[in-house]
Amino acid sequence: MDTTFAILILLIFVAVVFLLEGAFLTWNSYKGPEASRIERRLQAMSAGAHHGEAMQLMKERLLSDSKMIQRVLLAFPRVHKLDRILVQSGLKLNVGVFLGFSLALGLAAFIASRFFPLPLLLSLLIALAGACIPWMIVMNARHKRLVQFEAQLPDALDLMCRALRSGHALPQSLKMIGDEMSDPIAGEFRIAFDEVNYGFSMQEALMNLATRIPSTDLRYMVIAVLIQRETGGNLAELLGNISALIRARLKLYGTIRVLSAEGKLSAWILTLLPFAVGGVIQLINPGFLKVLWEDPSGFMMVALIGCMMIAGIFWMRQIIKIKV
Repeated sequence: MDTTFAILILLIFVAVVFLLEGAFLTWNSYKGPEASRIERRLQAMSAGAHHGEAMQLMKERLLSDSKMIQRVLLAFPRVHKLDRILVQSGLKLNVGVFLGFSLALGLAAFIASRFFPLPLLLSLLIALAGACIPWMIVMNARHKRLVQFEAQLPDALDLMCRALRSGHALPQSLKMIGDEMSDPIAGEFRIAFDEVNYGFSMQEALMNLATRIPSTDLRYMVIAVLIQRETGGNLAELLGNISALIRARLKLYGTIRVLSAEGKLSAWILTLLPFAVGGVIQLINPGFLKVLWEDPSGFMMVALIGCMMIAGIFWMRQIIKIKV
């Protein structure tokens, strides 16, 4: 019990530190000297700053606004992959703020679980589930943004076709997408156009675009454009064919979603039914399920059932998941 109390005090201290730092960094991002420095740099860029300085500024993205946390995060090998996922989600978060939210929610879930007569291991699992909530939010936002991007891509390719047929250059067609379409595709193509303006080659700008957006359709478009620039040909006709192919794939994907809707509904019912029944039993007879938490055999039974449910959820997900 003393060890548990010490761990709890340590987690509370760390969470308070992260919350205070998050509040300070939020204020600093709007009112601090860093905001003024960024404003001066943007003004210098718009006035025609030095070429190397502009390119370096475009590559700069901090993992945290705190230099100490920045150095700590750089020691982890996969932190840049996490940062890329945060960028793809479109949320205004860096790695430091994301980890701070995860730690705070995990600590809050652990403290809430200690008000109930639950084993320490189960409380730690609840804390882990709470810490995973920001990750699930980020992945959900990332998925929605990628789906929206792919839905906008055929219209963007049609706009590029019309621009090329009317005599505009390829970089200018990227700018037209950024000006006339909505986010998220407008922002990404606007970044690609800005990179070309700041001295990147068209190949580098398109490859960076494909890196920021992990879409198979976009990669096909990028590869087709790069091959056409090497071999020649009618780029407008090529982009039109890719647009028609993407539209056909999206139509097929919609048909498959409709056909698999019943299987998804069954999977959700089978997943939520045990929890719903357990909640009803707990309301009707609160002491009926107490043996599952107090008796070691009951706890082992709950752990075994949980593992079997996770395996079943994974299996049902693989059955109803159809790639197009």
